[in-house]
Amino acid sequence: MIKLRYLLGLLMIGAFVLGACATDAAEAPEEAEEAAEVVVAVDPEACNLAAPAEAVEINLIHWPFASMDFMAAEVEKCQEVENISVNVQALAFTDVVDAINLALSTGNDSPYDIVHGTAAEFANWGPQGWMMPLDDLIAKYGDEYGLDDISAGAFSGATFDGKVYGIPLIGDSQVIAYRTDLFEAAGLSGAPTTYDEIITACEALTDPSLDVPFQIDFSAGWAQEFEFLAALRSFGGDYVNADNTPTFNGPEGVAALEKMVAVKEACMGDAYLSFGYIEGADGVSNGTIAFASHWATSMPGMWDPEVTDFMDVIAFAPAAAANPGGGLSGTSWLNFFFIPLNTQNDPDLIFRMIMEAADLESMTRGASLGVMSRSSITEGVVPNAIAVNTTIAEGVGAYEINPAIPLVQVALGEELPFVFGGSKTPQEALDAAAAAYTAEAIAQGYISE
Repeated sequence: MIKLRYLLGLLMIGAFVLGACATDAAEAPEEAEEAAEVVVAVDPEACNLAAPAEAVEINLIHWPFASMDFMAAEVEKCQEVENISVNVQALAFTDVVDAINLALSTGNDSPYDIVHGTAAEFANWGPQGWMMPLDDLIAKYGDEYGLDDISAGAFSGATFDGKVYGIPLIGDSQVIAYRTDLFEAAGLSGAPTTYDEIITACEALTDPSLDVPFQIDFSAGWAQEFEFLAALRSFGGDYVNADNTPTFNGPEGVAALEKMVAVKEACMGDAYLSFGYIEGADGVSNGTIAFASHWATSMPGMWDPEVTDFMDVIAFAPAAAANPGGGLSGTSWLNFFFIPLNTQNDPDLIFRMIMEAADLESMTRGASLGVMSRSSITEGVVPNAIAVNTTIAEGVGAYEINPAIPLVQVALGEELPFVFGGSKTPQEALDAAAAAYTAEAIAQGYISE
């Protein structure tokens, strides 16, 4: 939306000069009317909404990373508008998802008006009917806010049964950040392109200043599940068949999990539990990790001179492929703002607040922090933007919007830690997860008995 608006006012100036003489009176000619344009400039960085007639409190919940913190702050600016107050709650990823699931599953009034999520979470929220369709609002305000600047593909991650439920904000995927100086010193030519090359690089990177040569987030069951899907699809597998019966425990799943464990053993050993994606990003930034594969949205510190002394020697590359010749082991993610169906505030107002944060001007300013969803933003973008876009284009895609998929995620999140901890083989853990998933999917009607 172009935030500089103009108010045209017509200033009518009329003057009548009356004169008299001794013998007759003559009326002075009427002055010509003059029109002057009065320009009222609106701050393009402000929330330019008309004040609602009554006081409104808007509650937003999100998990924090630099570009999402920026988007939340843009929404928060709307509390400068009379009668609007904004409460922003930033919690850890799992806490946000748990809070939203708990609040919306009751069917009661939503305590949140704007919620942050991705296609993975929407795979549960959409089929449950917890979010509000936005098609009418997109049609109403699409031209004003230039929503055709966001591709249809970006909206697909929040589309269910032909209806759009979320506004795409920030692109994300697993990409590689690496220290070019350490790679050159170890005789390594460029970033690894496969998991086998990651293992080779870890064996070569022996600098004593490193805590671990490489980090990928295997620190918890939910994180292992994210990486498992990326590796599984690289081997040509997937979670379920068309009838929702599980396929992830087939040979492709076993091969993917075996490769993941091999990376863990070669690169992190028992320290893998201590290195989540935040610790991985910090390690590359502070010089204690040579390279890492994790979320691009967690990397802004790597090009911030106030955070790192190594910005000149940190480079970025697309995700590596777990299976040589397979898709890159990075999933396609977009971060969305959704409006819960049971919000008690005006959806029109909430939508326009989101749009004030997601307009071209705001996203252009945010482009130095993350990969924004607007395709027209090509300057001032983050250094890892090419790596992100390449991974999304050549990677394994997004989570399927299927209400059965969250059940798969839960089952795998419970079983995969046994493999990384060494108490189960990949086949044993995947079979156990498949059995647990199948039982729950039958109970919920996603698989026919």
